[in-house]
Amino acid sequence: MTILEAAKVLNAEVLAEGEAVGDDIKYVVASDLMSDVLLVDEEDILLLTSLASDQILRTAQIVGAVGVIVVNGKSLPSSMVSVANDLGMSLARCDFSKYNACITLYEAMKN
Repeated sequence: MTILEAAKVLNAEVLAEGEAVGDDIKYVVASDLMSDVLLVDEEDILLLTSLASDQILRTAQIVGAVGVIVVNGKSLPSSMVSVANDLGMSLARCDFSKYNACITLYEAMKN
């Protein structure tokens, strides 16, 4: 599953496609604690978070994430889109809760 396919499953609004838009997602990490995300030792992850700040994108870049989807229908500052474009990071937002987004992606990935 790619970030665009994940966004479609979650009815997410894609705000920045990023350089890894066609890369496969191998893992989904759902967290609001960036210290926990920094401990992830996997590549090609999709980060789900309810935090809406530029630091999320920088953390995602450090861990080699394919992209970030901000959940809970949060409004994102315009600077986030600019940072995502500068970093070449995929960014989307959706109305699902973090829990429901995880369940929905799990179901879609196993089929």
